[in-house]
Amino acid sequence: MDSPNEGLPDGRRAKVSPITRNALLVSSSALPVIEAIVRSIGSKVVVKREMRRTARPKVIAGLVFTETVMSRRVLGLSLRALRALPRRHLTTDAAPVQETRDVISMDHLLRAVRLRADPAFNTVIPMRTPESWADAVLHQSDAVAPTSGSASQIQQPMQRNMHDSYCEFVLPFGSNPKLLEQYTNVHGGIRTGMLMEHLDSLAGSISYKHMLGPTVESLGKIQDRGFYIVTASVDRLDMLAQLDPKRDLRLSGQVIYTGRSSMEVAVKMETLKDGAEETVLLGRFSMVCRDASTHQARVVHPLIISTPEERALYSMGEDLKQRRQSQALRALSRVPPSSTEAAVLHGYYLQHGQEESKDVDRVWMGDTCLEKTMLMFPQERNVHQKIFGGYLMRLAYELGFSNSSLFMRGGHVRFLSLDGIAFRQPVPIGSILRLTSHVLHSTQSAEFPLIVHVGVTANVVDVQTGEERTTNEFRFTWCRDEEPALVPQRKVVPRTYKGAVSRIFRLVFVDKKQRRCCGWRGSVR
Repeated sequence: MDSPNEGLPDGRRAKVSPITRNALLVSSSALPVIEAIVRSIGSKVVVKREMRRTARPKVIAGLVFTETVMSRRVLGLSLRALRALPRRHLTTDAAPVQETRDVISMDHLLRAVRLRADPAFNTVIPMRTPESWADAVLHQSDAVAPTSGSASQIQQPMQRNMHDSYCEFVLPFGSNPKLLEQYTNVHGGIRTGMLMEHLDSLAGSISYKHMLGPTVESLGKIQDRGFYIVTASVDRLDMLAQLDPKRDLRLSGQVIYTGRSSMEVAVKMETLKDGAEETVLLGRFSMVCRDASTHQARVVHPLIISTPEERALYSMGEDLKQRRQSQALRALSRVPPSSTEAAVLHGYYLQHGQEESKDVDRVWMGDTCLEKTMLMFPQERNVHQKIFGGYLMRLAYELGFSNSSLFMRGGHVRFLSLDGIAFRQPVPIGSILRLTSHVLHSTQSAEFPLIVHVGVTANVVDVQTGEERTTNEFRFTWCRDEEPALVPQRKVVPRTYKGAVSRIFRLVFVDKKQRRCCGWRGSVR
């Protein structure tokens, strides 16, 4: 008989109940969330009881629960169901199957936590107080130098419930044709870039709601509240299903994890029709709180974890933060490629990269460059008088979409995911922004005949010296649905070391992406 621990990572072995080999000891408080997840994957749940006194922490599917009660429940799971449970790995990279399970589990957990939120405050979204650009400039010039005893530094953090930060708003596309017209793209669908702009704004409002409380509707002046919040990064935005312009769209989210000065925010989009809900997108934002006077890290309010669902979400947020930090330390901009990565790249060069190659489908990465240069106006500013991050996301998305469309040579291009955004520095009002995009990798899968990964870099240009400073980096993935015979299979080949490094990053990522994309369809409905 197979062991129920088979497939679990080292250090995450679950204890086997003496009642049955295919059973796990589960704390009574953890049972509801595990039952919900198991039912969602169609497995049979058998609940039995066993009396045992223990105070040692238990690891259930990678989550640590401390049992302090005498009553124990044994959840009888088949080996197939055990393998289907979401597992938390504190590793530097998540396996594709694990990431798929994480997304599915997060969707169910967010829905459970949403039900605890007070409906009276669900649509309360802290917004920026209207202020003219002239007044904003005047207030900046009148700013007082920071002092060690400023009010913003002596306020003490207070605990917040996870559902206190829940926010939602609905775009009534199905019932408001005039609104739909403002979001319609050339194919009759919905402009995804505009929705990304809303999601970034929503993540900021959720963070402010966590800091200010569930009843606050206006942010007020930054000098009065003593802090401001910025988007540090976007971990992922995964499109789980295609958008339906005939249905209303609900955008929602909440804080799922807090560090000392950072917050992990989960957001989602759902289509609504006749009482039915379908999740079409899930994403994670990393937000950072800064002191208004010193611009240093500001302590955020910690979360109160009161249910198994909240504990599971908190663990996911913590793992996301640790994984992101680990990946940053191992980035190819800091450490050289491994011997395996170098060997893979060299093999690809021997096959496609030589100048005399007869490969007619080869496209040099440098030849896929597409640029856009813009002047940044104050109408697109955020609460701390810099260019709004969501606006930059939309600009990068639209440039990346254009590049992928040109590379695929027409046809319907479908967005799959935003694979990551790094917000290195703010973009000042009045600066010149240069967006540069490249096709980093192209591949195919059993489900998608052509998948294209596009990178977009945002640089601020110094008008006097001409020097450029990178402020943002974006990574997107698009695909085409046509039959393979109708799609030209083109291969992107790097010509420079910089391009080769970019390709290594995509080669590491692409296999995970392909298997993850195949798991989306039908997974979350």
